Amino acid sequence: MSFNEPASRNVYAFGSFTLDNWANPCADPTMCDALVRSAQIGLLSTLVATVLGTLAAFALVRHDFAGRSATNLLVFLPMAAPEIVLGSSLLALFVAAGFSGQLGFWTIFVAHVMFCLSFVVVAVRARLAGMDDHLEQAAMDLYATPAQTFWRVTFPLVFPGILGAALLSFSLSFDDFIITNLNAGTTTTFPMYVWGVAQRGVPMQVNVIGTLMFLVSVAIVVLGEVGNRRRLAART
Repeated sequence: MSFNEPASRNVYAFGSFTLDNWANPCADPTMCDALVRSAQIGLLSTLVATVLGTLAAFALVRHDFAGRSATNLLVFLPMAAPEIVLGSSLLALFVAAGFSGQLGFWTIFVAHVMFCLSFVVVAVRARLAGMDDHLEQAAMDLYATPAQTFWRVTFPLVFPGILGAALLSFSLSFDDFIITNLNAGTTTTFPMYVWGVAQRGVPMQVNVIGTLMFLVSVAIVVLGEVGNRRRLAART
């Protein structure tokens, strides 16, 4: 469809082959503006959610504190709640805090951090729970300081889980529509743009963006698999 030049209003009926869609991906400037905005929100929310979620996962796995069970429950609530409930609850929070007339980029950012945080905690906590504690104990027996043990043993072992959680968070943030739509005000993200133009005909450049995103995702998976096989081959 990214090479399609529709012959009628039915944009998903292949009309004729063209390269114009790839040559002019920003034929509609508002689409590229929405795309950049979604990428910015996705990157920022992923960074914040990954840092906070990783710290929370370490606290839940490695430390026993008052309210730990309640915290575990709170972590799962955003994942279990329907998006319409989470979005409307966040909207009510912003209105109560006096931000009803200032909905936009930053309210979307806060909303995305809130629901991405749960996925990061779950992913990193699973990685920590499956990690062998004897490796850290062996490092400390060899006179490594706590900081050296963390950065040279613990962090490299947990990093795949952190990276996976970050990639998942970015995908969820970039793709989200319901929560974003409720807390966006007049700000438009890429999913909101696609939903809006769908009523009058989706431009074929949207398929160009979708194809590029798909290729990037496949490249990340392939590179990760190649890296894993090389490491396994080096060990054997």
